[in-house]
Amino acid sequence: MKGMVVILSAILVVLSASHAQAIRLKDMASVKGVRNNQLIGYGLVVGLDGTGDGSQAAFTTQGLINMLENMGVHVNEQSVKVKNVAGVMISATLPPFVKTGQSIDVTVSSLGDCSSLQGGTLIATPLKGLDGQVYAIAQGAVSIGGFESTGVRGAQKKHLTVARIPSGATVEREVALTFAGKKIITISLDSADFTTISRTVNAIDAFLGGTYATAKDGATVDIVVPEKFYNQEVTLLAALENLSITPDASAKVVLDERTGTVVMGENVRISHLALSHGNLSLQITAEQSRPRLPNAPSNENISARDLENRLVTLSVGTTLGEVVRALNSVGVTPRDLISIFQSIKASGALQADLEII
Repeated sequence: MKGMVVILSAILVVLSASHAQAIRLKDMASVKGVRNNQLIGYGLVVGLDGTGDGSQAAFTTQGLINMLENMGVHVNEQSVKVKNVAGVMISATLPPFVKTGQSIDVTVSSLGDCSSLQGGTLIATPLKGLDGQVYAIAQGAVSIGGFESTGVRGAQKKHLTVARIPSGATVEREVALTFAGKKIITISLDSADFTTISRTVNAIDAFLGGTYATAKDGATVDIVVPEKFYNQEVTLLAALENLSITPDASAKVVLDERTGTVVMGENVRISHLALSHGNLSLQITAEQSRPRLPNAPSNENISARDLENRLVTLSVGTTLGEVVRALNSVGVTPRDLISIFQSIKASGALQADLEII
């Protein structure tokens, strides 16, 4: 438990230190239209060593018969055994700007009661987008990955019914996307924030030397392409995505009840408060000058700390990070912290959004 407290304090320090750092626009936003597309298909994995679907998987039997019929092989449904065959769903992500003939990775997942896909080979399968069009063809030997458990307690075994085929699909159709000739380019922030979007507009206008960017809402910026960048829109985007911008964020506290983890930003503040939790008393008052205890951290406004009665007194305006460090110093566990934070939020003293996951 002490280790958890130490880790919690370390998290607080990292967040506080990194909060005000400027980052590249490309790391906090995306260009409209530049996105991944999901592909999916149904196929058969063959060559399994008796670990395929059983007789109850009618879709596997039917799929195998259909495949053989298409190849001119006529079979009796009653004579088909599928213990070396498994019906699978194939999924893949088609990145932007991928061209015909290039390869993408695929994931293969068993649909029936197959016990293992190890050693199998996926037969050529068309992968479709949500529009019903075929964008890629997947085929190849499946790879389980992972490792076998050797009896060591807690060792993770392979997940035998999900496999991957690196570069296992060949792109047959491209998703049309071009910026040539565009007069307006739209950029969207990953996290909506009015302060951040305003800073983004100012940074873009300062770089272009005029009023070219317009904020449409808290996450979207429309950029009029300057005349000097006509037919050089990609060059413009390359320059814009490297602009340094300092993002802002609303005060927020995230609590994970399962692990006892508490994560927060540096803008979280607490108002007047008097709280009792077991033998712990926490007071946040308006008094500004109090004697500090010997050996108390200089960055904490702790005026009194009684280890027996666990009394912690802080001044109004103190950050939640300072509260956490003060409570840690008197032995409060992370799970107790979660209960305390919930009570502080319910009282209206916590000036931040509280999210429990």
